[in-house]
Amino acid sequence: MNEKYPIQGGRTPFEDIYDRFFGKITDDMYMEWTEEDTKKDLKNILIDAIPGFEFPRFPLYDFDIDAETFNCHLTSEEINIFALLMYNTWLQRQVASVEQTRMKYSGSDFKMTSQANHLAKLMELKKEAERQSHHMQRLYKRRKIIDKDGSIKSNWSTLRETSTFDG
Repeated sequence: MNEKYPIQGGRTPFEDIYDRFFGKITDDMYMEWTEEDTKKDLKNILIDAIPGFEFPRFPLYDFDIDAETFNCHLTSEEINIFALLMYNTWLQRQVASVEQTRMKYSGSDFKMTSQANHLAKLMELKKEAERQSHHMQRLYKRRKIIDKDGSIKSNWSTLRETSTFDG
């Protein structure tokens, strides 16, 4: 646990992040898969998403892959950031799938189908999801927990004091 940001100890199951992720997507594919296949896929998406969390207040790679838990308590905000990063990873997979379809058809054949429109919409969604993820992480980084009861305040004064822009 980081002394600068005292947070209650404990573990956070990957399942908590998966649940938040499922609140952001609609994909019938997961309804057709077995529970085991779904969990395997979700774990892969989460593992791919972890490096996208730029400045966490916890050891980023302190997790138990077999127990599917982080070895620390993640806040709701941290869980949401991971869910957004998973969403970005999932969207990238959707874009790649449509890109493969496009390569199978000539330019005019692809444009005649709804696939071109679908790809454009997916790319817009991905861009917006990346923007939202960066925004959430910037907000997260600007806050610091200052006492044991979890009170939060801005760390702007610290950033201002250490700024390289001071004359």
